[in-house]
Amino acid sequence: MGAYKIALLPGDGIGPEVMKEALKVLKAVEGALADLRFQCREYPIGARCYLEKGSDLPAETMKACKESDAILFGSAGLPDVKYADGTEIAPQLTLRFTLDLYAGIRPIKKYPGIRPVLAGDPPIDYVILRENTEGLYASRGGGVRVGNELAVDNMVITRKGTERIVQYAFRLAQKRKGASADGRKRVTCVDKANVLRSMAFFREVFDRVAASFPGIEAEHTYVDAMTLYMVQRPRWFDVVVMENMFGDILSDLAAGTIGGMGVAPSADVGDTYGLFQPSHGSAPDIAGKGIANPVAQILSAALMLDWLGEKKGDPAAQRGAQAIEAAIAEVLKDPRYHPPDLGGKAPTGAVGDAVAVKVAGAK
Repeated sequence: MGAYKIALLPGDGIGPEVMKEALKVLKAVEGALADLRFQCREYPIGARCYLEKGSDLPAETMKACKESDAILFGSAGLPDVKYADGTEIAPQLTLRFTLDLYAGIRPIKKYPGIRPVLAGDPPIDYVILRENTEGLYASRGGGVRVGNELAVDNMVITRKGTERIVQYAFRLAQKRKGASADGRKRVTCVDKANVLRSMAFFREVFDRVAASFPGIEAEHTYVDAMTLYMVQRPRWFDVVVMENMFGDILSDLAAGTIGGMGVAPSADVGDTYGLFQPSHGSAPDIAGKGIANPVAQILSAALMLDWLGEKKGDPAAQRGAQAIEAAIAEVLKDPRYHPPDLGGKAPTGAVGDAVAVKVAGAK
């Protein structure tokens, strides 16, 4: 039997609301699969925690994250709560660096039933892989500002960091079915190698790693061109790998092509730890209104189960992940369960209930 300790970090804004729905679905998974159990405990984190405790990531929370089998994260940060340097509260970034969660996995999948965003409603199904611990974000907390005249942040690209994220990309491509356009297993390197030395180095390392995976196509594209291709021909892509900041920006654009941030999950994983959260933020403007879309949070829970299943060699956990995604796919076909961000009127709880019912029936 798989019995897993899950650290719950609901956080700020709509985080607690969508987390509640994910827990409903995990409870339904337990009911459907006798070999799977979850020991879930909630811990404080985020902007509200910072105001109350003086820390956005208390020691007890960090300790729990390290001692749990996985971390299920809601959202953190509020626009009006900032550090002394003017940046916003972002404990999720601290966790990525502290726990070495170097692989930011952003599945980009269009589910039937969601109104088309792109002309022709192409079947979109690829993965953005974002290097999480280097790049421009490595300057967080370490950039330089000189009075009101100058501020500098540095792009950090190392051979080790690039090798491991690119290797992860190719291993992921080996497991997938290939691009929806032609079925070819393909890894696309997104960079700005024509301008920046750091990006030319990133591409050089990419090419060396690619040579070790002869059965998988390797290609390059510049980040500015990629913004066009993601809209113009998204079916071409299978696995796309890039630097930290580029991944942050392009994954939001990609989410827009499949219906929005409300259906965009993510996983931040390393060799030891795994954190799973929706790609969206805390959305304080809709918090407490019961209209937040919980799908991204629920799909993030599915990613968590899939990761646990692979890491622990537990087929029950992987079946749980499959049951959740299948339930989401079925629920989204019905416009009655589309929340406002998808053009419907379904409240947050109704969406979670519908998914839980589908999962419960998947015995």
